[in-house]
Amino acid sequence: MILTMSILLGIVAVALIIIVAIQPSKGEGLGSIGGGARMFFGKHKGIDILLDKATWVLSGLLGILCILLTVFDKG
Repeated sequence: MILTMSILLGIVAVALIIIVAIQPSKGEGLGSIGGGARMFFGKHKGIDILLDKATWVLSGLLGILCILLTVFDKG
């Protein structure tokens, strides 16, 4: 069971990395530190909403799997 959960954890982690990497930038990042940056927020497109939801779901699943693996590994 621990091996299966470890493999699933690895798959979820890689999927989360890929989903985050393909998301478009939503701001200027470190370029906005100077205070003169202007950020324009457009409407979310369908794929943006899907990627946002996938990020939330995968990050929640990653956290739950980490906690479960810690609990089961102690036993």
